[in-house]
Amino acid sequence: MLLTRASPTFLPSTSATSPSPQTPAPLSPTFGRSHRRGGGLVSASSPVAGQRSAARRSVMAAASGAVPAAKLEDADALIDSVETFIFDCDGVIWKGDKLIDGVPETLDMLRSKGKRLVFVTNNSTKSRKQYGKKFETLGLNVNEEEIFASSFAAAAYLQSIDFPKDKKVYVIGEDGILKELELAGFQYLGGPSDGDEKIELKPGFYMEHDKDVGAVVVGFDRYFNYYKVQYGTLCIRENPGCLFIATNRDAVTHLTDAQEWAGGGSMVGAILGSTKQEPLVVGKPSTFMMDYLAKKFGITTSQICMVGDRLDTDILFGQNGGCKTLLVLSGVTSLQMLQSPDNSIQPDFYTNQISDFLTLKAATV
Repeated sequence: MLLTRASPTFLPSTSATSPSPQTPAPLSPTFGRSHRRGGGLVSASSPVAGQRSAARRSVMAAASGAVPAAKLEDADALIDSVETFIFDCDGVIWKGDKLIDGVPETLDMLRSKGKRLVFVTNNSTKSRKQYGKKFETLGLNVNEEEIFASSFAAAAYLQSIDFPKDKKVYVIGEDGILKELELAGFQYLGGPSDGDEKIELKPGFYMEHDKDVGAVVVGFDRYFNYYKVQYGTLCIRENPGCLFIATNRDAVTHLTDAQEWAGGGSMVGAILGSTKQEPLVVGKPSTFMMDYLAKKFGITTSQICMVGDRLDTDILFGQNGGCKTLLVLSGVTSLQMLQSPDNSIQPDFYTNQISDFLTLKAATV
């Protein structure tokens, strides 16, 4: 069962079977709130079964002290109750390279009401500038300062701890992490270029590694191989004080709109398995990015609504930060998963997709 435990040191993992990752020290005090916990059953087809399901959900919610997620009925009330909307990207704004229906009109409507919009993604393959180009390609007018990717979070975290400039960062990941590290002035090695490296295991072979590596950053990596696993493992295990930083532990991701693909959590899991060391997670659900956003924009987190498609990253991210939360069913989470008795992470509201802001608004006029 997924647990919504939150503490300054540990956060829930993105898998029910994997250990909880450490969370980095925040830039400012963590904004907390009591978390919504509970579960329920999928609505059955018959009225009697539906009543039994509802009754069981109520009993389970009462037992856990939580309120099951409410279906969003009055979009205006939610919109008027907050100043800022934080949106996840994959599964909320787009799937792969395909824009989800109604997104441009929804964002335009929220901007017309004076709402601040921020886009936070665990995908580390692109830098903020590269994500800006993706938004533009999809016909969305989004400023680079409104985009926060986990690639940026990794560099920002190193800056926040005054990571020594004479130390290096070994990257298991793609170009987005390299670009953000470069912009922050850090030395790095690895990345996509190491995807071509091979190990020939001859008798007596000894693999060298750079003793000046002070951090290993692991993100989603389509060029992942055994060389990277061994190199990162050597740095973490043999370089004194070397940090193990994960951009996220997402189990799956949307590389295309046709199916789900293994996510960054699979790469992080390989390094965790070989080092037996928990990573510092800078992406969702860690509060690091929330604290960074709150400080940068001067946001009161109770005036934020976090909108996402994942329970154990997006919704938990919002809850850990003290925000209102809205789950959309346009991504990885289905209504069945939300209402499963094995799920204990309950958002404030759920709806099909963010364009429901438009239709539900019209229905309440």
